[in-house]
Amino acid sequence: MKHFLRVLVQFLSFLYCTFLWRALKFLTHKVTGRCELQRICHSHKPGACRTLMIEKSLRSSKSELLQSAVSVGSDSVEKVTDDIMTLKRIHEDSNLQLSVSLQACLFQVVGYRALLVEVETLRREHYDSDNPQHEDMLLRFWKALCPDSPLTSRVSKQWSDIGFQGSDPKTDFRGMGILGLLNLLYFAEHDRTTALQVLHDSQQPKHSKMSTLDWNKNNFDKAIGFSFAIVGINITQLTYKLLLDGALKTHLYNVAPEMPSLAHFHQTFCYLMQEFHRFWVEENPRDIMEFNRVRDKFHRMVLKQLQNPTVALGHHSPASHLHLINL
Repeated sequence: MKHFLRVLVQFLSFLYCTFLWRALKFLTHKVTGRCELQRICHSHKPGACRTLMIEKSLRSSKSELLQSAVSVGSDSVEKVTDDIMTLKRIHEDSNLQLSVSLQACLFQVVGYRALLVEVETLRREHYDSDNPQHEDMLLRFWKALCPDSPLTSRVSKQWSDIGFQGSDPKTDFRGMGILGLLNLLYFAEHDRTTALQVLHDSQQPKHSKMSTLDWNKNNFDKAIGFSFAIVGINITQLTYKLLLDGALKTHLYNVAPEMPSLAHFHQTFCYLMQEFHRFWVEENPRDIMEFNRVRDKFHRMVLKQLQNPTVALGHHSPASHLHLINL
């Protein structure tokens, strides 16, 4: 009985809050002459803050048209925007900027969803050594990192030099599929200087930066580098999880004024790879057995950064500096 009463009170409280919220929206609309979508676009600059609020408003609307607006394909965004303007009785001729701003937000929302589908498809695609495209990407990855050291054979212990576990890298891609390889290849080819630096540092034992006396004094007996390729696959998993959970919306809505793309995902991976390397050095772990602890702590740090609606990871400009259309 007590449980029933508690549930009933919670339900009534929900109805009451919902009623108050809708009543407030109605009164605000009457006083300002603007619907909620107009108020959001007028009150917030382009970027994550505006797009997240528009997305939330559409999802929570009683109108089926507005609810479905966040689920349409990119080719339907313009029509849906016109339908919303008609539904809200907003004349486009006198509110052209509203139409443009709303359309931009919708492109970001549907683009994020499309990116998630694309990334998931790549993650589910297993590495196939009989697939020429897969093999070509793998060999390009090696050449980008080791241009002066030709592979003696396709299956070789040389792969361990760049951080794979065995003589055939295909076994290491099982968790993240082709997505893991694509991220590593993008890093090696598009940010080669940084990738080579991270690879070099990952191969160095900790005692290479210490005197023999200090090494012996601390009684270290293990190198504290890390496996570059394996860590890259782990960071791919982290980037994928951030995308899947929606945590990357703040970053992507701020750096992609149109539609987030796979290139944005790769660039985010490159940033996180570089930052993890820095974080690993700062954490100063005793040995590689601390990898999971350091990775989880790094994950929590990134999540905290992404809670800021103005965040733009890496070298991108803050949202307030982006060249977006202001209402």
